[in-house]
Parts: sequence; structure tokens; C-alpha cells
Amino acid sequence: MAKQKQVKMQMQVGALAAIPSLESRTDEQLQSESKHRVAAKAILGARAAERYDVPAAKAYFNQAMSGVHPQERPALRQMMKASLALAERRPDELRDAMEKMGQEAPSSRQLFLLRAMGLIAPPAGAGTAARVRGILLLVAVVVVLLGLGVGIAQLIGLAFGGISVGASMLLGLVIVVAAIGVLVVLGRRRQAKAKADRSAQAAALAQSRR
Repeated sequence: MAKQKQVKMQMQVGALAAIPSLESRTDEQLQSESKHRVAAKAILGARAAERYDVPAAKAYFNQAMSGVHPQERPALRQMMKASLALAERRPDELRDAMEKMGQEAPSSRQLFLLRAMGLIAPPAGAGTAARVRGILLLVAVVVVLLGLGVGIAQLIGLAFGGISVGASMLLGLVIVVAAIGVLVVLGRRRQAKAKADRSAQAAALAQSRR
């Protein structure tokens, strides 16, 4: 009986170390994972946070916390803090949590974008005033971006003898959409890198607490 208890404890201690091997699995596969349940729930919680789904992220991390070994609980709690700070658009807390995990803190530009996102798309718990402010800010951003696109189109048109206002608006819209597409691609690459760094750090923290 004592030997079985010892084996079970050793299996629990390495729970977070399984995160890197599970990162490539789909959400459905992680939901049905039974051998490395703690690691699966932690990944699901982090993914929910990346979608800014705060309730789901909290639920997954709480499930992981209930099954993790006490030695790994501080590492999981720190991972949870960083994920929830991202989901709730709290850049300062995200930076502190990342530094405590031993990871490189987000750049000033990334923190600024997260803060701006918090203003434009406030968390679910934000009041009506915050939501109205977010809508107005979004409209203002769209108008400014379209204005910049039209301005660039007009400059390009000068090389061809000038273009009409309608054509410059259409070309400006294309420029804005293309710029947003590039930003989305770059953002996904950074997100993938951050996910890999998070997995490696979680595994390292788990190993150090063995």
C-alpha cells in the first residue's frame, strides 16, 4: 500500500513536465486526456486566456490546481496568474508574472497593445460605460486608419498623375486591410513563440521542484 502511494506521488510530481508533449493536441483531445490531466487542463486554461475567455480559463486552471501535487502548485499558480492577466488585459500584472516565471517580459509595444485592447474591448465584467467607450474608440481607430490609408493612396497616385477620391478610398481600404493582415500574421508568430516559451518554462519549473 505504501509503495503504491509512493508511485502515485511520483507520477503527480511530474504533472507539469508533460505540458510540452501535449501542446500539439487539439482541445478535444486535451479534454479527454486522463493520464496527464493536470497538464491538459493547464494548457486548456492558457488557450482560453489567449482567447480572452476569462471564465473558461479560471475553470480549467482551478481543475488543474485541484489535482496538482503541492510541489508543483506554485509553478501552476504563477502560470495561472500570467494567463489571467493576459485574458483580463492587465499588462502590468502580466509583466510581473512573466518575470517571476523567469521568462522575458513582454515588450513595451506589446504591453501598450494589450492596454489599448483593454480600452477598446474591455473584459466581460466591465461596466456599460467602459463598453460604450470601447465602441467609440474602435470607431475612431477605424476612421484614423482609413484616413491614413487614403493619404498613402493619394501619395502613390501622385506618381501617376493623381487619382480620384473614390479610387483613393478604395486603395486606402486595401492598404489598411493588408497592413492588418501582416500584423495578424506577426501576432500569431509571437503567440506561438510565447506558447513554446511557456511550455518550456513550466517543464523547467516542474523539474526543479522534484
